[in-house]
Amino acid sequence: MMDEPMGGLEAVILGVVQGLTEFLPISSSAHVLIVSRLFGWGDPGAAFTAVTQIGTEIAVLVYFRRDLARIASTWFVSLRRPKVRRSIDARMGWYVIIGTLPIAILGFTFAPVIETAARNLWLVATVLIVFGIVLGLVDRWGSKTKALEALNAKDGLLFGFGQALALIPGVSRSGATISVGLALGYSRSAATRYAFLLAIPAVLASGLYEATKIGSDDNVQWGQSILATVIALTIGYLVIAWLIRWVSTHSFLPFVVYRVVLGSVLLVLLATGMISSI
Repeated sequence: MMDEPMGGLEAVILGVVQGLTEFLPISSSAHVLIVSRLFGWGDPGAAFTAVTQIGTEIAVLVYFRRDLARIASTWFVSLRRPKVRRSIDARMGWYVIIGTLPIAILGFTFAPVIETAARNLWLVATVLIVFGIVLGLVDRWGSKTKALEALNAKDGLLFGFGQALALIPGVSRSGATISVGLALGYSRSAATRYAFLLAIPAVLASGLYEATKIGSDDNVQWGQSILATVIALTIGYLVIAWLIRWVSTHSFLPFVVYRVVLGSVLLVLLATGMISSI
């Protein structure tokens, strides 16, 4: 949570930042941290960030509602009809479950570090640059030939470990997951769509868990949190629709350049004392 009660304007700005950056491979948690420090608001906290992410994940649920309904229904049918288990929708249900295990286990294990030491801007700046370069390399050299139909349990688990890296602010959930997909040879569209689907259970569970912490706080700020969440949902939906179209014909190079530049500027600001690291 923030050191001072959050105002309405702060909630609006952070909601906009969350919605704009959650699905782009540039790290929403890093941007929320950076914007908060630049305006002197302090760290909004892992709890606030997680709860506003619920809004963006609802946007995913709405955008992929037909895909999700088909995957869920086919998966349940496959539990009693073995012949259905070979279909991509039935398998996708299992792959999302398998891919969620790494972030669930590591998130629970390292929760105290994630909510404190990992939110240091020196680390965030470095991670922005390093994982930006990683995204650029795999986007340049990956074969990008596999469709989602080629997904298997091993790849699903590897995608999951990529997603788990996003526990570190600055990595980017979509960026890390997409990077793994590109390294495995999946197309930009396939890696992006699976990254969005894989994020749903992890982010919703994290957001609901963190929401219980906000509710028990003496200075509960539900109004501001809900406002930011609604804004993040609306903008997030528009960003999803745009990004799905973008990756079908463009590379991730603009996001790579942006990450490296942002991380470098942040390092300069930290080194000169113009912004606090914690």
